Amino acid sequence: MMNMIKILKSLSHPIMALFLIVFFQFCSPKQEPKTIYLVRHAEKQLVGDDPELSVAGSARARKLAQILADQEIEHVFSTDFIRTKATAQPLVDAQPGLSIEPYDVKKHDDLVKELRNRKGNALVVGHSNTIHHVANYFVESGDKFPELEDIEYDFIFVVTLEKDGRSRVERKVYKDF
Repeated sequence: MMNMIKILKSLSHPIMALFLIVFFQFCSPKQEPKTIYLVRHAEKQLVGDDPELSVAGSARARKLAQILADQEIEHVFSTDFIRTKATAQPLVDAQPGLSIEPYDVKKHDDLVKELRNRKGNALVVGHSNTIHHVANYFVESGDKFPELEDIEYDFIFVVTLEKDGRSRVERKVYKDF
């Protein structure tokens, strides 16, 4: 900061000084404050390559919609699988104007960039071997989250993005809400 003040004082042109102030302000790591909820799809049936949700999975999807009902979700992202879209569908059905936007499970960088740039809170539904990757993009320090086990459906990663560019991730379970 002191270096910037010295540079500004040494400038003979007030317009150049104003330009630099504006430039540095736009370069600062500010972002729209928001919360992003990351979940693995709910329990699935054990048949087929792209199975539907099981009875327990359908109940979990409805519970997720209840949990997020008051969280002002403006965006819902899901991979293009029956089970992931079905996990998000009860929330979409409960909120007029909300729709499911597909994302490519192999392009985490693109999804994270989109999540950072969008205004408003979001839900992302992924898979046991992908959702931790998305969560780890937002972990600034400390341990990274491991891949979920095949039997783990109960986690909700809550990502909080601060205005100053910082982020934090909490791993919660459904019963915490």
